[in-house]
Amino acid sequence: MKKTILTAFILVAATAFFFTQQQPAADAQSGSLKVGQKAPDIEMAGIDGKPIKLSSLKGKMVLIDFWASWCGPCRRENPSVVNAYNEYKDKTFRNGKGFTVFGVSLDTSKERWEKGIADDKLSWTYHVSDLQGWKNAAAQQYGVYGIPMSYLIDGDGVIVAVSPRGEALPSKLKELLK
Repeated sequence: MKKTILTAFILVAATAFFFTQQQPAADAQSGSLKVGQKAPDIEMAGIDGKPIKLSSLKGKMVLIDFWASWCGPCRRENPSVVNAYNEYKDKTFRNGKGFTVFGVSLDTSKERWEKGIADDKLSWTYHVSDLQGWKNAAAQQYGVYGIPMSYLIDGDGVIVAVSPRGEALPSKLKELLK
């Protein structure tokens, strides 16, 4: 009986340790940002290692897309994001000219990250990661605790939609057209 209780205790402790290592720690900005708030700037290395700033996309509609190559739901969502990108990348919006995606990867392997981009045909230019998994600085800053997670921001960097998935993304983009 004591052996069973000890084994159960060890199992619970090991599980708790594993999950605290995999999930980001709560901080002052925990929780999702809301529609109407200014999106915090992100500066992170692109695939080539050079830093890319979210603020460099001012004037465009931008989907900040938190994802990872190992995330099944993310990979299933990618075709919808690709279709929206292809349909709206050259459109003019009430508050933004053109639409792009700022993909923030929670991968820890550069090779898997690059393969995911290639396999899913994520043809936009802005792919960033610090290869820290759940400890990704931007994910922590944005309070991302599950993926896929996304924020649609307008040309002024204001959040206009939180996690628009599937048909919700093109529907919102269509609504925002000039």
